[in-house]
Parts: sequence; C-alpha cells; structure tokens
Amino acid sequence: MRHHGESSSAPTAPATPGTAVAQPPQKDSDGRTLKRLLPYLLAYKWRVAAALMFMVGAKLANVSVPILLKNLVDAMSFKPSDPAQVLVVPVALLVGYGALRLMTSAFTELRELVFAKATQGAARSIALETFQHLHALSLRFHLARQTGGMTRDIERGVRGIESLISYSLYSIVPTLIEVALVLSILAVKFDAWFAWITLAALGFYIFFTVQVTEWRTHFRKQANEFDSAAHTKAIDSLLNYETVKYFGNEAYEANRYDESLERLRKARLKSQTSLSLLNTGQQLIIAAALVAMLWRATQGVVDGRMTLGDLVMINAFMIQLYIPLNFLGVLYREIKQSLTDLDKMFVLMDREREVADVPHAPDLNCQAGAHLKFENVSFAYEADRPILHNISFEIPSGKTVAVVGPSGSGKSTLARLMFRFYDVQQGRISINGQDIRQVTQHSVRKSLGIVPQDTVLFNDTVAYNIGYGRTGATQEEIETAAKAARIHDFIVSTPKGYATSVGERGLKLSGGEKQRVAIARTLLKNPPILVFDEATSALDSANERAIQAELASAAQNKTTLVIAHRLSTVVDAHEILVMEAGHIIERGNHAQLLQLGGRYAQMWSLQQNSEADAG
Repeated sequence: MRHHGESSSAPTAPATPGTAVAQPPQKDSDGRTLKRLLPYLLAYKWRVAAALMFMVGAKLANVSVPILLKNLVDAMSFKPSDPAQVLVVPVALLVGYGALRLMTSAFTELRELVFAKATQGAARSIALETFQHLHALSLRFHLARQTGGMTRDIERGVRGIESLISYSLYSIVPTLIEVALVLSILAVKFDAWFAWITLAALGFYIFFTVQVTEWRTHFRKQANEFDSAAHTKAIDSLLNYETVKYFGNEAYEANRYDESLERLRKARLKSQTSLSLLNTGQQLIIAAALVAMLWRATQGVVDGRMTLGDLVMINAFMIQLYIPLNFLGVLYREIKQSLTDLDKMFVLMDREREVADVPHAPDLNCQAGAHLKFENVSFAYEADRPILHNISFEIPSGKTVAVVGPSGSGKSTLARLMFRFYDVQQGRISINGQDIRQVTQHSVRKSLGIVPQDTVLFNDTVAYNIGYGRTGATQEEIETAAKAARIHDFIVSTPKGYATSVGERGLKLSGGEKQRVAIARTLLKNPPILVFDEATSALDSANERAIQAELASAAQNKTTLVIAHRLSTVVDAHEILVMEAGHIIERGNHAQLLQLGGRYAQMWSLQQNSEADAG
C-alpha cells in the first residue's frame, strides 16, 4: 500500500530491531514468563496471602470429610447400650459432615472472591502496558505487522493470565496440598503401603499425562497458528472490502479463507484424537490404583486390622484425589498454552523501540513561534535504498515552504521524520535550535499538525473524529473547525448530523469528505507547525480553491510545510523546493523558479497544458 503518496519510500521491515518478525520462544520461556508475571501479582500481596489461607482451609475441610464419614460408618456398625446414642451420634456426625462440606465451598468461594481483584488487576496492567508499548513502537513495525494475528496474540495473552492463575492457584496447588495431607494420613493411620501405592499411582499418572500432553502440544500450536492465519486473512480481506469487489475476487478470498479453515480443522481433529488417547490411559491408571487400594483395604477389614469405616474413608480419599486428577491433562495443557500465549505477549512488550526518548529529555519549547530547520539530513528505510541525500532547508517562524516533485522523491519522508516516526541517520532536524531527538516525542508531535493525503478515520462519529484533534474540545469548537474546513453544511444535512458514523476507516465518507474532516481535525488542534501533505488532492476544483483559502488563513503566523503535486496550490509559498530522487535540485519562489526555466518550469508548463486540455 502506498503511504502519503510516496510509492518508493514505503518502508519494509528489515531484519533489525523493531521489525514485526516473530521471535521463537526460548527454552526457558516458561520460567521467564512466570518471573515476569510475578511482580504484577505481588502488587496485591495481602490478597495473595489471604487466598492461600482460604485455599489451605478449604483443603483441610475437604480432607476432614472422609474422616468424618469413616466415624459415621463406624458409629452405625455397632449396637450401643444407650439407645439415645443411636440417634445422637449419627445426627452430630451428619451435621458435622454437612458443615465441613459447606466450609469447603465457602473457603473456595472466598479464595476466588479475594483473589479475583489480583487476577483482573494483573490482566488489566499487562494489557494496558502492551497497548502503550505498541503505540511507542516505530512506524516500521506497524507497517510490517499483521493486525489480525497480532491482536489474536494479545487477546490470548490476556486470557492466558486468567487461565494460568485459575488453573495453577485454583487447581494444581490445592490438589498438591490435598495429596500431601492424604498421604500423611494414610502413612500414619495405616501401613505405609497405602501411601506408597497412592504415591506410585500419582507419579505414574503425572508422568504419563505430562509425556502425552507434551506430544500433543504441537497439535495445539499448529491449531493456534492456523487459527491466527485464518483470522489474519479474514481481517485483511474485510479491511480491503472495496478492492475485493473491484476485482470480483470474492470466491478467491473465500477459497483462501477456506484453505486456512481446512488446515485448522485437521489440526483440531489430531488434537481431539490424541486427547482421547490421553483420557483412556489416565482412566486405566486410576482404575488400577483404586483396585489395588481397595483390595488391600478389604483384606485389612477381613483380617480385623481395619474397620468398615476405614474402607469407606480410603475409597472417599481416592475419589477426592482422582476427580481433580482426571483434569490434570487439560490443566497441564492449558497452563503450558497459557504460558506460551503470555510469553508471546511479553515478547511483544520486549520488542525494542526503534525511536525512543533520551533519558530526562525536556519538552520542546515552541511558545514564541517555531523555526524549523533540516541540516544535512540523510535517511534510508533500508541500508541499501537511501531515500534522502544531504537535505538542508529551513522554514522561519510564520513562513511557508513548499516541496514539490515526482512520486518517490522523498517528499512525504520529510513529514515522517519531523514527527519522529523514524530518526535520521545523518544530520539533524531542529525546531527553535532544539534537536528533535533530544526532546520528548510527545512535545514534538504536540507542536505539529498534519493533513495527510491518505486520511484514515476511527470507526466512530464525525464529531469524535474532528474532536480527536484536541480531545476535550467543546461541540462549538468542533463545529467552528468544521465550518473552516467547509464540511459543516454537509454534516448538518445528514440525518444524524455530527453523530453520523463514518464507518470502518471512514469508508462511509467520500475521499473529499474524509480529507475535509482531516483538515478540520488539524485546524482544531491549532499547532504552531502545520504540514499539508497533498491536503486538497481529493477535492474538486471549486472546493479546493475555497479550502485553499481557509488553509492559507489557518497558516497565518504559523510555520508551514506544504507537500504538493499540484503546483497551483503552492504559488504563494515563501520558498519552493523541487525534489527528485531524494535531492533538492531547485529552490526559490514561484517567479524565480519559472524564470530559471528548469525542472519546476517544465512541471508548471505540463500542468498548465493539462488543465487547459481538460477545460
């Protein structure tokens, strides 16, 4: 896609920091990811501590349930001498049984309630930090990114935080606590064989689950990759809806999308097949362990070493242990996937900023006007493709300088460098003598206003898009700017007026309407430096002349850079620079350049003849 009319200067992503090339996860990425996540959770220390206390309380209550059940069964297994005991003892035990069940649920809910703020707070902090970092990355990254895939990674990363905390703190850790308590009770109350059988079964179960899940992981990764690819194709196709329609390629786009969906289907089928194998193996291990435990417990009851209540207690312990273990494969897979998804987001957050403020950078001072100066500026998007060669010019405060030349000469690159979308490789750009690399980017961009050739709007109302030039502007100020841009009458003629939605990227508006919204937005911002990059290229002649007068009025007492193809729009500039292949080949005012009889004079003659032929 062309950007700002500079076909040869649209940057591609070289293999340097700041590109959108995905980095492969490192082997220690799981540990690194957990280490990165920990500080976000430690911001809620007391909630973490309280959640752990409630979790331990829930498991103590849960482990006490089989013990109470044993006592209840034993109490019912003999005939007491006191008839009242037949009623009192079981009722007391039943009440206690119900209370323990209630305590287990209550502690579990309290744990989740207390820790929910920490989970959501960490997710919010990381998502916001990622969003801010993406805005801090250079234009090079954003021109090379795949929006659909990147947004999918961010969505998965945020979900991964909640899943990781939920599965680890709410499932894995409680299960480990319960296993430790049960093994201790079995080893102390009965012979060690009960503990060893349980421990061996758990060890084999975990080993089998981890190994099979690791084998299954690449199917899940494949499915995620195909899912991202399908999502990217769908988003890209929908964003370019008009282009698809222009060339009648709906069927082609549907086939491309279907190919991605077919790959996704096959990967998910493999994942489901391997899941069935995992579940079958897990149930076999659990069944074998239960048979061994109950056989030994039954033998103990027959030999008189154990009571019927002991048999019931052991069975209850095993059921309580193996119910959560049934989901161990899912838990392990989800935790691994959450770590992978979170790591992708952290990798995105770690991407180096190609353009960054120097430490303790001051703000740009533009209170007394703005004197813009390019000094021997050379720049290349890629090392082997230089765009600007030793460019030098200046725009005194309150003056207007125009830059003209063929497409690809580097005109729009000047504006990108002024906004610090990139930093120059040689020379410097200064405003009021301050190198813009030595001051904050925010203050530089606050001092600049641009009307670009290709205007992209937010999918919101007309009022929102104009008001974006100065957030917090009143409706009256928005309407004043719209009137100056000659779009107010059009807006009020629509059924919803300023509440009219402009659609995705402003597609509901014509090119001229979008450009006038961009002009209004910049007029509302009212910065000391203005950049008009083909600001009236999408307008008809009548509106162009009217808005040209408004732009000239808006540029009064402001430092203005005008980038233009149509020479009739720059005849009043204080100085005109003629660029070709990244060099300034001529400079002077309109009259001087015509008298010189060079490249500018040829361009002027060609355009005048074209307009005469068109008339």
